[in-house]
Amino acid sequence: MQLTETLRTLCALPAVSGFEGQAAQSVAELFRPYCSTVEVDRNGNVLACKKCGKKNAKTILLDAHLDQIGFVVTEVLDGGFVRFAPVGGVDPRMLLAGEVTILADEPLYGVVSCLPPHLLKAGEQDKAVPIDQMTIDTGLLDAKSRIKVGTPVIFAQQPVKLAGGQYCSKCLDDRAGVAAILLAMDKLKKTKKLKCNVAVLISAQEEVTGLGAQTGAFAVQPEYAIAVDVTHGKTPDGPSDGTFELGSGVAIGMGPNLHRGLTRRLIKTAKANDIGYSLEVMEGNTGTNAWTMQIVAHGIATALLSIPEKYMHTPVEVVQLSDVEDVADLIAAFIRDFDGEVGA
Repeated sequence: MQLTETLRTLCALPAVSGFEGQAAQSVAELFRPYCSTVEVDRNGNVLACKKCGKKNAKTILLDAHLDQIGFVVTEVLDGGFVRFAPVGGVDPRMLLAGEVTILADEPLYGVVSCLPPHLLKAGEQDKAVPIDQMTIDTGLLDAKSRIKVGTPVIFAQQPVKLAGGQYCSKCLDDRAGVAAILLAMDKLKKTKKLKCNVAVLISAQEEVTGLGAQTGAFAVQPEYAIAVDVTHGKTPDGPSDGTFELGSGVAIGMGPNLHRGLTRRLIKTAKANDIGYSLEVMEGNTGTNAWTMQIVAHGIATALLSIPEKYMHTPVEVVQLSDVEDVADLIAAFIRDFDGEVGA
């Protein structure tokens, strides 16, 4: 499996939270070679399973979310201008002059309108424009007949390779996690004697409700789960605490809602296989599907693996390809030896 091509394919799929259905069908096909069953449920989750064939075997669930932040059209104005609202955590500071794609019946290009500095009043340059005061300029005189209220909108930027093995794209949160699970399943393809069932949940609506993780995990009801997501990468203008160098490997979460026994086994596996990792202390809500899945049904022993990412929730998110590979290596190495027991 070629990781950069897989990321390019995944990041091209439009899946604003609540609009994942079409992308889910495409992702389901990517998992079909590795799993005995694959389906897309009514909520837009991809659910897949690789059975080990062992009677009464335990199940471990691998989760990454499919949805991305974006926008939804709230009003179509004269002159080809469109008003919009955010879906998920969108920072208004980075929107002006941004390129977007309006996912109408025929996808349409647009730019977020912005005043040139010559026309700004004193003091306005230092202020963020509220999103409800922004518009998208399509240039279409017939916009009202082609764009409907409620139409989703995504960033239009295309993926690009950066120097040093880094990769830049929209929605690497969390398509990088999806790619890591795909790569792990590819590594497990030739492993004939697994001791546990491996379920995959590529979940919907993580950015807004957690619906996908909750309903998907309830459908599977595994004994164990590993959520794969992104965490904050270190940059010169950012904090030193709670951020991780790109290229440092897997960030393994540690905290009260992350199962101690499962987390310890993952750390032990990383050490035994010389896989780069850091510990990410998370004293409360992790802000990921791990928080949601742990309380499903009778409770699921849950761990969290994260990929360091710069510029989260922007059109130019950046990850190190080797970190994605390290997550895949850790998952595959762990599952090869996993017998369904981790201790308390």
